[in-house]
Amino acid sequence: MNQTVSDNQKKSPEQQRGILITVVVAVLFMVAVLAGFLNKMGQPRIITDSEMRANGAIKLERPRILDDFSLLADSGEAFRTADFAGRWTLVFFGFTHCPDICPTTMSTLNSFYQTLDEETRADTDIVLVSVDPKRDTPEKLYDYVRYFNSDFTGITGEFMTLKRFANQLNVPFNKVPLEDGNYTVDHGSQVVLINPRGHYHAFFRAPLDPAKMKLTYRSLRATFNG
Repeated sequence: MNQTVSDNQKKSPEQQRGILITVVVAVLFMVAVLAGFLNKMGQPRIITDSEMRANGAIKLERPRILDDFSLLADSGEAFRTADFAGRWTLVFFGFTHCPDICPTTMSTLNSFYQTLDEETRADTDIVLVSVDPKRDTPEKLYDYVRYFNSDFTGITGEFMTLKRFANQLNVPFNKVPLEDGNYTVDHGSQVVLINPRGHYHAFFRAPLDPAKMKLTYRSLRATFNG
């Protein structure tokens, strides 16, 4: 009489097994849904060209093949434009004596670089190309770029070679004499993106915003047919 559950109310082994299977299937389904959601959240959002422009980036209709030039890396080793192949490279033209635009841009590029996940950073290079090769020796460039980030690289070379390289990337620069006998260099402030084929792919306009750059950069990578 006081027995809580009578024998005929007890579930048979088959019923218990059915309940267990139902619970397991429900749990696996929820895990699959969660995994799919997390995977989708981790995928870069593909943005339109108009969104890209609003974020300060312009993608070339057709990536531009670059002529090969012999330049000089801050390590002292030769650098040819063909060495861009195989990695994504953001290129900024500046110089170590630059009082404002260059340090601001380099600092912003470091902030952008730090927002990238480890896998993306692994094949992303940030390169400063000097527009002042007379004063920017490889040693000086080496110390300057690594002040902002130890993974960054500097490139220099002969003035006219640098000029031809910059012209291909639509980056103007000109030497400007100063009244005290010294000089400065006026230069474009855009950051050029070179794709893993070593082709001019897109550029980011100033002022740079690390969060917007990240969104745009991830979209450009995701839509690249390499």
